[in-house]
Amino acid sequence: MTDYLTTPQGRRLAYVQTPGNGPDTGPGIVFLGGFKSDMTGTKAQFLEHWAKQNGRPFLRFDYSGHGQSSEDFLDGAIGDWFEDALAAITVLTTGKQVLVGSSMGGWISLLCARAIPERVAALVGIAAAPDFTEDSMWAGFSEAQRHELSTKGQVALPSEYDDGPYVITRRLIEDGRTRLVLRDPLPLPFPVRLLQGTADEDVPPSVALRLLDHAEGPDIRLTLVKGADHRFSEPDNLSLLARTLETLPL
Repeated sequence: MTDYLTTPQGRRLAYVQTPGNGPDTGPGIVFLGGFKSDMTGTKAQFLEHWAKQNGRPFLRFDYSGHGQSSEDFLDGAIGDWFEDALAAITVLTTGKQVLVGSSMGGWISLLCARAIPERVAALVGIAAAPDFTEDSMWAGFSEAQRHELSTKGQVALPSEYDDGPYVITRRLIEDGRTRLVLRDPLPLPFPVRLLQGTADEDVPPSVALRLLDHAEGPDIRLTLVKGADHRFSEPDNLSLLARTLETLPL
């Protein structure tokens, strides 16, 4: 059943939470979705099923402007969605959590890990996309697109995931610059597992390698999956995700 949480900023977030069972359920699992994704996707549903089978608490939610949550997507930015995730984790869960971040959710997970490391048991990134507003979007814009963003406040990009284009706002780019994680030290003092497809055209393997090289921690590992795309939702991909969770040294 979908419930709702009002954040300190007044945004209303839709979420679904399932309790653990047994005397020692272990750390909960929190799924953080991607850009323009919602909590009903294949990976979120798979993780919920896995958590129920394994007696683990589980939380999935929609950022503001996504899915069933309040606000308009075009008004949002990385900082807002980070605040949403922080509220969901700190208010709705207790104890340490395993953060599973997909694409943009990988960036949001890293921001949460930097803000509340004491609440993070482990972090799993699925095609994690830290700093993508700067290093992918802005860096890939033509001079004409940068001019349009500057003068009109937004620019439309083609999308293979939606019927219409992605509309990128100036606020998204400017706010993203205040949330970058690959420019300063990034300590991750807990197990980190990065899963990355070699056929990912949205977040190429070079991003995962850069994150692996930049982050600092005692147990950070990257698994490259030949032929896997950005969705990382094929049965073999989901099986790898389950094995990754099952073998975390918690």
